Amino acid sequence: MTLSALVDVWSAPLSPRHAAVRFLVGVDGGGTGTRVRLTDLHGRLLGQGQSGPSALGQGIAQAWRHIQEAVGEAAKQAGLDPLPLAETAMGLGLSGAGVAAQVEAFQAQQPGYAWLVVVNDGTTTVLGAHGGHPGGVIAAGTGTVGEALRADGTLARASGWGWIGGDEGSGAWLGLQAMRLAQKAMDGRLPAGPLALAIWHAAGAADALDRDAVSHWVAQAGQHAYAQLAPLVFDHADSDPAAQALINAAVAELESVALALDPTQTLPLSLAGSIAQRLGSRFSGNIRARCVSPQGDSADGALRLVRGALSDSR
Repeated sequence: MTLSALVDVWSAPLSPRHAAVRFLVGVDGGGTGTRVRLTDLHGRLLGQGQSGPSALGQGIAQAWRHIQEAVGEAAKQAGLDPLPLAETAMGLGLSGAGVAAQVEAFQAQQPGYAWLVVVNDGTTTVLGAHGGHPGGVIAAGTGTVGEALRADGTLARASGWGWIGGDEGSGAWLGLQAMRLAQKAMDGRLPAGPLALAIWHAAGAADALDRDAVSHWVAQAGQHAYAQLAPLVFDHADSDPAAQALINAAVAELESVALALDPTQTLPLSLAGSIAQRLGSRFSGNIRARCVSPQGDSADGALRLVRGALSDSR
């Protein structure tokens, strides 16, 4: 099976070794939640379910527990309680699937599905967004990652290095830059504009002398806490040049991801995540002109991926 062969998968005959499969499950698993879709072999929706996070980096046991909870909800909607796992194939787009050891451990604990296909959630997002055709996706919400399926069937990936040293243009990145600006303003190294004042307030500081409050906030803050500061950057972009400069920098970072994914600048591009969708209208002409609405999501891409695997005769 190649990714370039995943356009017309729903009517393809099953290979003999997969003849017993009757049901498909598509899983979109990330660091905040899991979404599941249950279909028949032709892609007809039978049920859906949701549960907690299933990012592999948060633990294999947790990932399977939440996936199975979501599958159970979808199976009940379909009148299949329990779902016959030996007759079910599962495609999964999971955060953390780029780490081979985590995927191996995950597969070793699978509860009895007839077939599993596990890839990174960026791959399934691309497949879902463009219906298996070549195209790119920039996902910028809490973090940032870009992935593209090129015309030759190869995958390209950019960003997604994590919020501490990467994920430029994301919500966490914007929040981190805003906090750095607020700290400099508290020191007197920069003017204290509206954005800096708003960040101080969000961190619990009463005024420019309340350094301890900001230090305490920073000591406990993680990726999601910084991402929650990002709306303040957008809120003050019209009144504070420093906030507008951060917005412009985020646009430039996401445009650099788009160029890395597709140097030819010809592929359709879909935007996912709250930050990418807010910044998309600010992209330069060619990138903005290539932006299209997604045909489907990561769970759709996972279903397409596993259905293609069932038809592979090799």
